[in-house]
Amino acid sequence: MKLLTSIVVGMFAIGLISTIPDAFSQTQTTIIPLNDEINLEKTTTVMSVPEGNTLPWGFVKGKIAEPVERYPVIIQFFKGEDPVHVAQVDVKGDGSYEYKFRVRNVDDGGNAIDIFEGNYIVKIFKVVHANPYQV
Repeated sequence: MKLLTSIVVGMFAIGLISTIPDAFSQTQTTIIPLNDEINLEKTTTVMSVPEGNTLPWGFVKGKIAEPVERYPVIIQFFKGEDPVHVAQVDVKGDGSYEYKFRVRNVDDGGNAIDIFEGNYIVKIFKVVHANPYQV
């Protein structure tokens, strides 16, 4: 009986959690044509750094299926409407990219300093081939 009750409560909890909308997990990608050969792929997502975070590093990484050579990935972080950080990252030969950044630091006195805390909009810009079959 105890096992059956645990299973029913567990199933209810899973069902309840799955019905709660999670706006922070939304990712949106937009394609902006630059010319006949290349497009700008803009991905917008949310980064959430909880209060009391103890991890010092954050990162943005991904892989571009059809990257255009010599075009870096641009990553922008916004707190509300205000830009707070911008990065430019080279794309590796396999189309992957990774940007590692400090979320938390420690000053000379040993005190923790939160560089990022709360919710941020992250915009990632990648240049891709407009028609990958003509590469």
